[in-house]
Amino acid sequence: MAVERYNSPLVQVCLIGLVCFCCPGMFNALSGLGGGGQVDDTAANNANTALYTTFAIFGILGGGIYNIFGPKVTLAMGCSTYVLYAGSFLYYNHHKDQTFAIIAGALLGVGAGLLWAGQGAIMTSYPTRGRKGSYIALFWTIFNLGGVIGGLIPFILNYHRETAETVNDQTYITFMCFMTAGAIISLAILNPDRVVRDDGTRCTNMKYSNVKKEAIEIFKLFRNWKLRLIIPAAWASNFFYTYQFNNVNGKMFNLRTRGLNNVFYWGAQMIGSVAIGYFLDFSFKSRRKRGFVGVGIVAVLGTAIWVGGYKNQKKFSFHHLPDRLDFKKSGTDFAGPFVLYFSFGLLDSMFQSLVYWMIGALADNSEILSRYVGFYKGVQSAGAAVAWQVDRVKVPMMNQLVVNWVLTSVSYPLLALLVYLAVKDDDGKSAAEADTASGIPAPDSNKDGYKELAKPTPSMESNVS
Repeated sequence: MAVERYNSPLVQVCLIGLVCFCCPGMFNALSGLGGGGQVDDTAANNANTALYTTFAIFGILGGGIYNIFGPKVTLAMGCSTYVLYAGSFLYYNHHKDQTFAIIAGALLGVGAGLLWAGQGAIMTSYPTRGRKGSYIALFWTIFNLGGVIGGLIPFILNYHRETAETVNDQTYITFMCFMTAGAIISLAILNPDRVVRDDGTRCTNMKYSNVKKEAIEIFKLFRNWKLRLIIPAAWASNFFYTYQFNNVNGKMFNLRTRGLNNVFYWGAQMIGSVAIGYFLDFSFKSRRKRGFVGVGIVAVLGTAIWVGGYKNQKKFSFHHLPDRLDFKKSGTDFAGPFVLYFSFGLLDSMFQSLVYWMIGALADNSEILSRYVGFYKGVQSAGAAVAWQVDRVKVPMMNQLVVNWVLTSVSYPLLALLVYLAVKDDDGKSAAEADTASGIPAPDSNKDGYKELAKPTPSMESNVS
């Protein structure tokens, strides 16, 4: 059995998946507990508002920063802030002072903007056009395995604390160890110009950019009609986390059950991303048809899940909280809310994988896609910042659910329009030819970043750096 080249897109996407397994994967598990594992979710809401406010700014700037400094520096800086955030809740466990958590949240927003811009560029530009859906699925599976393992951590470490409302110190320390490992793994990511696809093309002949050029290119993003069509989906895609984590998992279940629920929530994400990813790559010969049908599938599934959420939400409110459910003691009462929370995870991964696939269909160039993904993450984070404050001021839970439902529903026809106007059936073209067809400058390696190679040379096949 042949060993995959270290400089292949497959290995590099797996590595960025491991980085996100350790950092945002563990962060997701921590957030999924509701209130960051605390009985009072005020500190977590304020910290997450600070986080997503700075994330909104540095998400948009992140693509430019990635193009200036390259992947290793950008990713390592981003990963280091996750460790600080988990440490701030370890501090809060003892001192109940939210100042450190808010500052750490703001710094994490900066770091997350850098990390996700780099991740998005790698995930969407390294694979060939016909394999982008499956590579997105591969990344999403590895990344969300972090949420699964992260969900097991509080479940195991707090299993015998049936009446506890806050997680113990060991939980936060374990999260910090994983996040530190992610920062170290990020140093193994190669620059795009050293990554060679199986068809012999390089991902990009990347030349480090400069501040002036990136400032101009970032400004142009706001005038790009294709990105404007993605704005509602971007805003919605993290807006619903606050409702799901704090008001479903956080309010309906006891501590150990919340940890168990997260195992299945992020496990559902793995299932959903694989299903939609392979559908978007292999279901129909026509890429546009795959896009249209993909939007339809997610729209139908999403509507059904939000209908279930509406029926569940009619049973409780901030003024009439439900009795805490336990996976061992609550019997059949546990089943319905558990399936709903699992379904929320399934929808999230399918919805976001669909949007990433569409972004990847707009270009192949790493520099361009780093800006596109940065724009997506910036808008996404602005929505999340608003959502955490909406919950902090106790906007009725039913109102939160309806807003989330409407936001996702508005996204579907706009995504279908984007498929109609911008997604072309050009899977057979090379990356450079596809970008040229999309209006990107012709394949001069000093301009659009592509260097075509007739076929992989023996040295390429054996190159491990």
